Amino acid sequence: MTPPALPLPAALHALLPADLQAVATPMQLKRGERLFVQGHTPARMFYVVGGEVVLQRLGIQGENVVLQRVRQGFVAEASLQSPRYHCEAVMTSAGELIALPIDAVRQALLDDSAFATRWIGMLNQELKRLRAQCERLSLVGVRDRVLHLIETEGADGCLRLQASLKSIAAEIGVTHEALYRTLAAMEKQGQLQRTDGQLRLGRMGAVGGGGSPLRQGKVR
Repeated sequence: MTPPALPLPAALHALLPADLQAVATPMQLKRGERLFVQGHTPARMFYVVGGEVVLQRLGIQGENVVLQRVRQGFVAEASLQSPRYHCEAVMTSAGELIALPIDAVRQALLDDSAFATRWIGMLNQELKRLRAQCERLSLVGVRDRVLHLIETEGADGCLRLQASLKSIAAEIGVTHEALYRTLAAMEKQGQLQRTDGQLRLGRMGAVGGGGSPLRQGKVR
């Protein structure tokens, strides 16, 4: 068996069989570079290790509609059984990716039932994450969206920021000005601390101003 051609992130090492690890290719891309273009035949799937990738396509009036932002995880997995990429993928922050030949992934899923089971588990986790994102966007207040983001995407009341606040604002569906104002107000009220690229709930974070929307039972 051919050994892996490069050290993989732990998540990929646990997920992929040895044959796929051997054909994994590292990439370093700059901001603005495209991974693929809408309408092209899918050739590769990508795992984002660092940086940020946005999946987007043109809206009915010619504007860019952002479908997904990925800072860690797969992009183009939805194209696994599709004859065409349904959108384009653009780097909005420079970073490292792992490219996998999409035909090799398809074949491995057919040949390796254990890998197929792990793949389904990975997709289930992604589905849960997207459901949480839909929950978040249904909340009215910016503060509630910030609390929801920390509680669902962070750990122990702390969210490590892997993108700019402007990008975070777009992800939670608010203007960056509104996010800046809300974070400043939460800091002033002792609900939040911003230190070393992290958002950490303060002592009042879970109870100040009515409490978290999750703990109040507003979000299910």
